[in-house]
Amino acid sequence: MDETTLFNWERNKARPQIHYHPRILKFLGYNPSPLPESLRERLLRERKTLGLTQKAFAKRMGVDPTTLARWEKGKGTPSKKLQRIITGFFKFREPGFD
Repeated sequence: MDETTLFNWERNKARPQIHYHPRILKFLGYNPSPLPESLRERLLRERKTLGLTQKAFAKRMGVDPTTLARWEKGKGTPSKKLQRIITGFFKFREPGFD
C-alpha cells in the first residue's frame, strides 16, 4: 500500500478491497465495525472480518452464494437447519476475533 491509497481511504474516495480487511484489523488491533444487531449485519461483519468474497464465504459456510447474497441484503431468512449451521459457524469463530 502507498500513501495515496491510504489518503483515498481516509477521505472516503476509495474503500479497501475485501482481502485487505484482515490485515487492517490486525494493524488496528480491534474491529471498529459496529456490533451487529441482525443476521444480515452479522453475516456482513463476519465476511469482511475474514476478508472473503460472498462466494468464498458461502463455500466456507456450506451454503449457496445466491442464498448468502439474499441474506446479506436482508431478503429471506434461513431455515432452522441453516440457522443451526450459521450459529455453529459463528460459535466456532468467536474466540480470538474482534
